[in-house]
Amino acid sequence: MDKNQLAFKEYLLQEKNYSVHTVRAYEKDLNDFAEFVATIFEQEDLTEVNYSQIRSWIVFLIEKNLSPTSVNRKISSLKAFYKFLLKSKQIEVNPLLKHKSLKTGKKIQIPFSEKEVKDVLADGVFSSDFEGKRNKLIIDLLYATGIRRAELIELKLQNVDLYSNTIKVVGKRNKERIIPVLPEVVVQIKDYLDQRSRLEVLPCASLFFVTKLGKKLNISLVYRLINGYFSGVTGKVKKSPHIIRHSFATHLLSNGADINSIKELMGHASLASTQVYTNNSLSELKKVHDASHPRQKK
Repeated sequence: MDKNQLAFKEYLLQEKNYSVHTVRAYEKDLNDFAEFVATIFEQEDLTEVNYSQIRSWIVFLIEKNLSPTSVNRKISSLKAFYKFLLKSKQIEVNPLLKHKSLKTGKKIQIPFSEKEVKDVLADGVFSSDFEGKRNKLIIDLLYATGIRRAELIELKLQNVDLYSNTIKVVGKRNKERIIPVLPEVVVQIKDYLDQRSRLEVLPCASLFFVTKLGKKLNISLVYRLINGYFSGVTGKVKKSPHIIRHSFATHLLSNGADINSIKELMGHASLASTQVYTNNSLSELKKVHDASHPRQKK
């Protein structure tokens, strides 16, 4: 890694406040590209790269059967790097200035139905031990608050306020937000905390959610438990923390919540990010319209 790449990494961490996970992704994409141009073009200095060489990398990635979405993500990392070099006056022309992203098909995120969520959280589904109570609370808190998987994993014990029935989460760009918690979820929180207090060791005491060994939850554990529990109630292909978040927004909207309120609860920077959830509600409105309008043929 050369000095420009190191400076770029520092810029992402310090000035852009990107998470370590995000910065690692940028770093990997940049390293992969640097290795490619060094191998194919014997080009060691990334400030001397031209668009033709970048196009060659794009072709190389496509031939490796990477999806257009994955290729676009990698090029997005390059764009950020060359914008940084332009800003820091390391280059005079951005080689990606006129680049157009590859066309991608729209991904349809299918939320869980209200019944599927209810069935997962039904009595008797979870064990009564520490892990059972923790797992149920993880799913219920994700659905009740719409927080992201990373926000759940990083949730601090001190930021769960049982007096005001709220939680404080730190979202993207280190932006904090306060989210109300439903009374029935508060009851589960108290029950979980009672079990948590009985753990013999607690190396990650500052974190709200921990393993039975008191350690920090990992990403795959959260994904596996959600996929596992929802597999018993739905045939939907994708079962993940993000789909629960998607369900949270869709169900609020379907039940009359204001889209601006949903935006604030979810921590979206712009309303455009929230409006994607109107698609599901729109389909329901169309059904009502078709069934109820006097001019609709019966």
